Amino acid sequence: MPIAIWCILAAAILPVLSIFPAKLSKDYDNENPKNPDFWRYGFRARAQAAQVNGFEAFPFFAIAVFVAMSQGASLYWIDQLAVLFVLLRLIYVFCYWTDRATPRSIAWLASFITIVALFTSSLWS
Repeated sequence: MPIAIWCILAAAILPVLSIFPAKLSKDYDNENPKNPDFWRYGFRARAQAAQVNGFEAFPFFAIAVFVAMSQGASLYWIDQLAVLFVLLRLIYVFCYWTDRATPRSIAWLASFITIVALFTSSLWS
């Protein structure tokens, strides 16, 4: 199975992992997990924002991988770009957790460019 397919799985799991540390708080109420007050400030709010953005980015990434594969792009480039996307999203989450807005935006932009490169890779690879 191509590495890119495994990267789709990793990208699907990453949003859940993005919020997991915030749920380890003793203040987290599993009976009311969507309590807006819990997610309002600080690390918790940033972890939730990272999760939401991960869910937003995932479908575009997955579709780009499938388009690249179905249109005959080089598997080497598909795999390389898919791994790059997952690594950039890990950086993005870390930057969100640590409240580093500019590097986070750069990581987001680079991961978006990676999706575009995947989608168009059959044209240039």
